[in-house]
Amino acid sequence: MTGSAQSISRRTALRAALGVAGTGLLAGSAAADARHSDRGPEGELRIATGETDGFYTAFGRLLAAQVTAVYPRLSCEVVTSEGSVDNVRLLQARRADVAPALSDIAWAAYGGTAPFDRRVPLRAIGRVYENYVQLAVRSDAPIHTVADLEGRTVSLGAGASGGAMLGDRLLRVAGLTPGTDVRVRHLLMPEAARAMRAGTIDALLVAGGVPLPVLSWLDPHPGIRLLPLTGLLPRLRAGLGPAGSGLEAVSVPAGAYRKSPEVPTIGVANLLLCRPDLPAPVAAALTHVLVRRATRLVPAPALGTQFLDARSLISTGAVPLHPGAVAAYRELHG
Repeated sequence: MTGSAQSISRRTALRAALGVAGTGLLAGSAAADARHSDRGPEGELRIATGETDGFYTAFGRLLAAQVTAVYPRLSCEVVTSEGSVDNVRLLQARRADVAPALSDIAWAAYGGTAPFDRRVPLRAIGRVYENYVQLAVRSDAPIHTVADLEGRTVSLGAGASGGAMLGDRLLRVAGLTPGTDVRVRHLLMPEAARAMRAGTIDALLVAGGVPLPVLSWLDPHPGIRLLPLTGLLPRLRAGLGPAGSGLEAVSVPAGAYRKSPEVPTIGVANLLLCRPDLPAPVAAALTHVLVRRATRLVPAPALGTQFLDARSLISTGAVPLHPGAVAAYRELHG
């Protein structure tokens, strides 16, 4: 089977998995929607997301739409942010009610380790999907490994994003000191794309869906190549301690970008977080939406490598599930 055929097969299988995973959870979803449409919690729900053009925001908008479709008395507001670290701080400051975050950032916040100076009280609604770390260089650049970035300029993304934290660690485990061996910039995705096209940066790191619009925009001109990252995974995990268990080896499928072969990279689980004082009926409502409307929560550009799997929703690691979510999962397992 060719790489392209494998990619199509993988997409088909993963999309199909969304429809059948956790059969006991998803059975009778139409009836459940009807049952819940005329009742449930009411009020305002602020969903912190990420950069305007990023995967977090696309997911947040879909989540908001599905929540209000099932629970019309819940009014949802999507709040853009710089990403995972910023989202945790928005929850902490009570400026958001729920937010996605990379699992390593969520676990660091819950444990009170860097980049947080104290424990942040958090709960999880579920583990929602996989983030793919993508480190792109210009296709004509003589850069084939992370170590080859020595003396170069790289954008690691917004400073308060989980991708920026992970990018900094990636450089260090590759033997490079940010700011000394590598010039680091923290550009938002549109700025980073323009800088890459203009040649003022040599590489950009993004973490999100596949394909990411920012990389697709660069694909025709100047053309991009993704660097393999899985060779750094053991050292990266070791440096993160328990939070490193949220990182795993994944592959960006062949054909995700114009002439891109399959590229081994690093996947990071995403958790949908909330504050402990989120009302239990709201947490339960979110859980019902995650389970019963999983197929409607995958942004259209995703090739199926990003997916919400009913079987793994409860696997939130160090961050405990919200009691309202626990009750909903028990009800859904029925």
